[in-house]
Amino acid sequence: MSVAAFMFPLLFALVLAGIPIALALTIVSAGAGYLVFGPNVFAQLYGSFYSAATNFILAAIPMFVLMGAILERSGIAERLFKVMQIWLGRLPGGLAIATIAMGAVFAAAAGVVGAVEVMIGMMAIPAMQKFRYSNSLISGTICAGGSLGTMIPPSVIAVMYASLAQMSVGELLAGMMLPGLLMVVLFIIFLMLHGLIWPPENAGVQTETVDMPMGEKLRLTVTSLLPICALIFAVLGSLLAGIASPTEAASVGAVGALLLCVAYGRFSFGMLRESLQITVRISAMILLIVAAGTMFMGTFAANGGSRLIRSAVENIGMGEAGIIVFFLIIVFLLGFVLDWTANVLICVPLFTPIIRQAGIDPVWFGTLVIIVIQTSYLTPPMASSIFYLKSIAPPDMTYGQMCRGVVPFILLQLATLALVALFPALATWLPDQIVGF
Repeated sequence: MSVAAFMFPLLFALVLAGIPIALALTIVSAGAGYLVFGPNVFAQLYGSFYSAATNFILAAIPMFVLMGAILERSGIAERLFKVMQIWLGRLPGGLAIATIAMGAVFAAAAGVVGAVEVMIGMMAIPAMQKFRYSNSLISGTICAGGSLGTMIPPSVIAVMYASLAQMSVGELLAGMMLPGLLMVVLFIIFLMLHGLIWPPENAGVQTETVDMPMGEKLRLTVTSLLPICALIFAVLGSLLAGIASPTEAASVGAVGALLLCVAYGRFSFGMLRESLQITVRISAMILLIVAAGTMFMGTFAANGGSRLIRSAVENIGMGEAGIIVFFLIIVFLLGFVLDWTANVLICVPLFTPIIRQAGIDPVWFGTLVIIVIQTSYLTPPMASSIFYLKSIAPPDMTYGQMCRGVVPFILLQLATLALVALFPALATWLPDQIVGF
């Protein structure tokens, strides 16, 4: 068990040294595995790699990524953002609310965190700066809206979590729906209050985006919002009803996004090539981390890591609530250093046996874990969302402004976590009602 105790510190040291996560996981796995298996270590690691590569549930990830890439590259998102501005622009903080609403809808259509944030950021930053929103509010709104790709189904993180925890993908996605909507509502209430108390300098000018005939508003809504909602319904409905597997539902989404692209006249082979390139790059990154993470957990368990975690929990003498808090703190701390993929891969196989043995509802606990992962995604100094935003932000938007901007949204996410923890039915009621109908 002494070797297992040193695996995580060594992994963190390699990641902080700038070594890619997949390579860092592989190096630590190979070194620790050699101490257990000797010269047979590579045969053992290959077995872990093969089991990850043949996991049929993970085959849904490339299709979800392709769906998001097509929606991003085809201009569909731009039309959707305009519709949100039209209907929400008159509210206090209207553009910020439209950005959050856009993030929620596009997260439900794409399920990929980075793609959602970059896409809405490229559209929202110029529009919000034009009406003199503060850079802090712009940063926080875009980071929070982009992070909804974690909580709003269909979520790639949820697909991976359910696969590793050996639970129903549909049940976990259904369990995340009400907490995800609750989080969006809290974001919108905060932005409305902020807009009332500290309105942007050019708040009155925003009416130019909404002053158009009602018939034109309805036409844009019908042609832009309804097709996206139909796509979301097709993907989630087929999955939750048990009609389609996660891979089949994701394929429906990818084909639907392509048909929408053709219908809007935005299809081109260049666009398709770029979408496929993005899909291959992101999917390869995720699945390579999955394979390396599987190796890491295999060697961690072989070195007594599972017994180490179990004995730590038993020695502390925590009850059910203490176990949950302890595990959530570990997930949050790992989120400071590791990508969400590695975080899920490391934590889920460790925690799941103990959670099941303690009789804790796996859907409720899974929802709590995903909320914590989303919160760590926003939390400085290693906030992935800020790094995504920094890559597209103008020079006058500083890192300090971004860090200040995400603080209210982190607090709102923690409030959502507390509500779901206190009222488990928020996560457990809906799966019982709709999964499999």
